[in-house]
Amino acid sequence: MPEVTHDRMAFSKHLGELRRRLTVIVVVVLAGFLVSFNFSEYLFLVLKLPMNSDVVYSTVAPFIAVVPKAGKIHDLVFLAPAEAFWVHMKISLIASIVITSPVSFGQLWGFISPGLHKKEKRLATPFVLVTSGLFILGTLFCFVVVLPFAMKFLLGFKIGTLVPMISVEKYMDFTLKFIIAFGIVFELPVVLVFLTRSGLVSVETLSKNRKYSVLFAFVAAALLTPTPDAFNQTLMAVPIIILYEAGLIASRIFASRRRKAMEDDESDDEGSLTKEL
Repeated sequence: MPEVTHDRMAFSKHLGELRRRLTVIVVVVLAGFLVSFNFSEYLFLVLKLPMNSDVVYSTVAPFIAVVPKAGKIHDLVFLAPAEAFWVHMKISLIASIVITSPVSFGQLWGFISPGLHKKEKRLATPFVLVTSGLFILGTLFCFVVVLPFAMKFLLGFKIGTLVPMISVEKYMDFTLKFIIAFGIVFELPVVLVFLTRSGLVSVETLSKNRKYSVLFAFVAAALLTPTPDAFNQTLMAVPIIILYEAGLIASRIFASRRRKAMEDDESDDEGSLTKEL
């Protein structure tokens, strides 16, 4: 009975800590939402750029330029009275999630850190910087590279005499889901490093089953992309494969460092034992 009571108290404590962390995240996201809502009109105009603009890359500053497309400009329509309003709400919420991601990842670290070793707890700042940086990088990569390419292909693929009449809700759902999906996908290297450091899977296992990462990439892309077509799934699957390799390299680096640190600790213990003798 005492053991059951102790386990129940420990579970209740963890549940309370999780609730507290989630409350902080929700409050911060809501605060970010209120700020983002004031700029939702500007964010809306920015999110329309992939539909009517081409991204031009250069080797000189500013390296990336947004150029309006030549020819007919596509416009958005709304099919219900409240559609435009809810679109601005969605834009503000997604913008808040992206902007406040460092706080969310900081709370995540605060929740898992009690179960880590003393040396691992020092990685709090690198963890928050890397995870939030990868998440934001994934959203930017999607917006700057993937979306313009996808919209150019989809809006120009054998349309013939068809006239695109795109609903603002459909377009923004497509765009925002793509952006968030890429932000999540870019966390793959962190997930792989965590799995190898926690001992749930070895680097050798990840390396040996590399061929299955291709299958995993396309399955994940099929689940995360907002459309069922193979083209958009491929646009996401290729970065997943690259990120898997990046996570594998990072896991090897951390594994070798950890092995070296353990060898140094063993040599120090042997040295101190020799002195005592």
